[in-house]
Amino acid sequence: MVHTPFTWRYGGHQVSICGSFNGWTEKIPMILVEDSASIFQRIIDLPPGYHQYKFFVDGMWRVDEQQICAQDEYGTINNIILVKGAENVSPNLTAEAFLPHINLDNARIMEFMGSSSGAPVNEAVLQLSDGEMDVSRNLLSMHLSSSRAYDLIPYSGKVIVFDVEVAVEQAFRDMFDQGLAVVPLWDEHHGQIAGMLTASDFMLILLELHRNRAMFTNEDLDMHTISAWKHRKFHHPRDMIRSSVPLQQRSLIQAGPDESLGGLASRILHNKISAVPIVHSAKDGSCPQLLHVACLSEILKHVCRHFKHHIGYLPLLQQPIGYLPLGTWAREVGRASDRPLLTLRTNDSLDSALNLLLEAQISSVPILDDRGNIVSVYSRSDIISLAKDNMYIRIQLDEIMMSQALEATGKALSRHRYQTCTRFDSLYRVMELLSEPDVRRVIVIEACSRQIEGIITLRDVFAFILR
Repeated sequence: MVHTPFTWRYGGHQVSICGSFNGWTEKIPMILVEDSASIFQRIIDLPPGYHQYKFFVDGMWRVDEQQICAQDEYGTINNIILVKGAENVSPNLTAEAFLPHINLDNARIMEFMGSSSGAPVNEAVLQLSDGEMDVSRNLLSMHLSSSRAYDLIPYSGKVIVFDVEVAVEQAFRDMFDQGLAVVPLWDEHHGQIAGMLTASDFMLILLELHRNRAMFTNEDLDMHTISAWKHRKFHHPRDMIRSSVPLQQRSLIQAGPDESLGGLASRILHNKISAVPIVHSAKDGSCPQLLHVACLSEILKHVCRHFKHHIGYLPLLQQPIGYLPLGTWAREVGRASDRPLLTLRTNDSLDSALNLLLEAQISSVPILDDRGNIVSVYSRSDIISLAKDNMYIRIQLDEIMMSQALEATGKALSRHRYQTCTRFDSLYRVMELLSEPDVRRVIVIEACSRQIEGIITLRDVFAFILR
């Protein structure tokens, strides 16, 4: 047995400790250290190995956020301590032997054992109650409500707009050249922004072309205008896709520069769109002025910039994303999720990828190798790469494998195509990653094996904050 000191440094009137070392059956009282008004201590004889424990402070279970924490098989967060005994502990004894039910990343265990840095890793993991999470969410929502869409407009820049009478083929080539996934459409006849051309439109065109290739010639495609495509999309939806996904025509979703960022984010979420044009409409009825095209990543960047030096006031931002109710998770992780985590293999067809993106109404799908490790992510915006040199006219979607489709993007195995984290990374860290341009999702991986565990998207973060 080893004399092991436990310390609670954060005050209270009555403090006890309980853990796996006594079967969680007894709360052992801790004693206030002499000449201290806030530090409690207790020495307990423990056998060598890993032990879980928790503090009971004034009637509430607490963990020490300055010590390493982990989630047990029931989803409860506890502190963990390694008790070493030089004579009694075999050098070949692993962490897994002591922790068969602890959901702890292998890399974190190794760091905790001192194999990489020689010092314990402090995890700021203090499990928050629903009320404490609501306080942080309310502060974030208040900031979003007090900020305006005007705050997103750069001091200088350009906004690209397509005329609705431009040929579809030319429009998608220009989108590829400019690196755009969504473009506002201008209707000269009515003098207004008429809609948005998106990567999803290109997906539907590809599927229609693939299934009705005999009906189209190169000249037809070159003459097919955006307005004609939009009319066909909404009036003949069954020709577009074979799934039951409804295609409903609706008015353009737009906002003024005085719209709050909270309202703007809610509008994007509610309407399941990726961007909103910011339009200034003059009171004299003159031609409206397109100022900017706003998206969730810009709003999130605004939030991160504002709270960067005030994270201590928002404990929610310090929470590991693996402990928060957001994201889509693999069944093996044991996390509840509203929808399954969908993936494809490198030898799956591009046709299956396009249909999966449309039918599941998701923006991207992870691509895995034969061992189940992530190699890349294919998203709706990647479809635009097939507009290069009119590649989409020459290919058969069901004959192109995902490995080939990724090569067409020019960045097949580039780590810059997606961002990764572990479930121990903080919410703020994930928010910073998602606020970068063109990053709409972060892949949660197991640090050692690179097995995919989940996905956190921009929508997930805002739905969690604004709910």
